[in-house]
Amino acid sequence: MSDAFLYRVKAAQRDLIERCGGIERAVTITGFSKSHVGRWNNPNDPDLMPIGAVRALEQDCGQPLITAVMAEASGRRLTDPEAERQSEVNVLAAHAEVMRLSGELANCVAVAISDGHFSPTEAASVDRVAASLEKAMSELRAMAAVVKAQGGMSASLRLVRD
Repeated sequence: MSDAFLYRVKAAQRDLIERCGGIERAVTITGFSKSHVGRWNNPNDPDLMPIGAVRALEQDCGQPLITAVMAEASGRRLTDPEAERQSEVNVLAAHAEVMRLSGELANCVAVAISDGHFSPTEAASVDRVAASLEKAMSELRAMAAVVKAQGGMSASLRLVRD
């Protein structure tokens, strides 16, 4: 396994724990000890979640974060069975969130490299913002797929006059 893959899995573990309500709640969901879950949440600890814990946490938050990383490592991508729900997403709101997070990511990287050194802590900060951007992009792409499948839809644009 490559280091990059392991860093992706560790980042997905951290995101999954966060989306399930933090370490304490992940302990309740998985039945593992607080120290064990803490090691999964620590980017510097090599411990990886067992499949049962991954499944329980992904089911709890409804987001297959680690499963998606595993699929991507095999050149695959997951599909969202609730894609129809995305058709209700406002095109402008979805685009605005992607653009906001793009700006936040650009700023985070600029701050991280401004002193000429990119530390592991700064890399973790960049990764957190990138994960949020990745989620927003995924939501925008799912919405676009539904729009294509339906042959188009209103973009909820309104003309404002004085």
